[in-house]
Amino acid sequence: MTYIRPIPLHDVARPTDAVVLAGGWCRFTHLEILERGRAPVVVPASEASPSLLSPLMAPRADFAGLAMDSPRLMGILNVTPDSFSDGGLFLKPEAAMMQARAMAAQADILDVGGESTRPGAAEVTADEETARTAPVIAAMRAAGIDRAVSIDTRKAAVAQAALNAGAGIVNDVTALQFDPAMAGLVADAGVPVILMHSLATPATMQDNPVYEDVLLDVYDALAARVAMAEAAGIDRRRIAIDPGIGFGKTLAHNLALLARLSLFHSLGLPLLLGASRKRFIGTLTGEDEVARRMPGSIAVALAGVAQGVQMIRVHDVRDTRAALTLWQAATQHEEKGENP
Repeated sequence: MTYIRPIPLHDVARPTDAVVLAGGWCRFTHLEILERGRAPVVVPASEASPSLLSPLMAPRADFAGLAMDSPRLMGILNVTPDSFSDGGLFLKPEAAMMQARAMAAQADILDVGGESTRPGAAEVTADEETARTAPVIAAMRAAGIDRAVSIDTRKAAVAQAALNAGAGIVNDVTALQFDPAMAGLVADAGVPVILMHSLATPATMQDNPVYEDVLLDVYDALAARVAMAEAAGIDRRRIAIDPGIGFGKTLAHNLALLARLSLFHSLGLPLLLGASRKRFIGTLTGEDEVARRMPGSIAVALAGVAQGVQMIRVHDVRDTRAALTLWQAATQHEEKGENP
């Protein structure tokens, strides 16, 4: 099988033969051709057939009412006692609401989770997870917070309660594999869904993860999960994908995925990147303290945006928004002759 990766450009000087990537802010003139067991080859995009270019060029459908022609931020709201970064900080309803209000000022989506999916985490019952998440979502809506809200869960019962409370997106870290009822629920509800790649369960996913070729293996796995979702009745226009950085991946696996994230645009769907404060950032920077991984997290987020990633999932919404604003101003500003 041949895999086609656009090589993104985002300079203000645009070659005349540059093609817009996914209707967004990046362009490309060349493609990297990938095949298992062979060295990559770079070719001009003009040499590719229209059928291969079509998924790369087609503008992405709106996701949860949000246009995908500019980067969107998803703020993480963990109402858990044991999440790796902020466990316990927002477990109380008052603290959760304060954080939700703060993030809503800068984020496009608020992602509410009631079960830690950190490496080694134990499973939480659906009742407990629902008790943590549904009241917070209902309180957010009652308070007039009108941002898109996603429920970060792998359980259909939790997702249903969250949708009833006012959530509008299902974010499943198992790509609908954990709970057999999840695909039917999403299809029947007609809501957008994020399919993330992961191995095994949080309790075991970091136990010696092995791939033949992590980039192509994850791509194939997500393609298969998208096909399954469509077969279950989920409209393709309501699907986004996430390569699952840190979920059943070593440091080398994570870096291989980040280096060639633009491959996933070949699936023709919005792409989400969630790398905020993760262990590999601490490994590379020497920061054991999770809260001090914010600068590294922003660097990874901007690297993803530079490859055309449409949604970035982060803890530090305000700081990431500021960095993104400056990145866009520095790379996309086209006015001539302005004074400094």
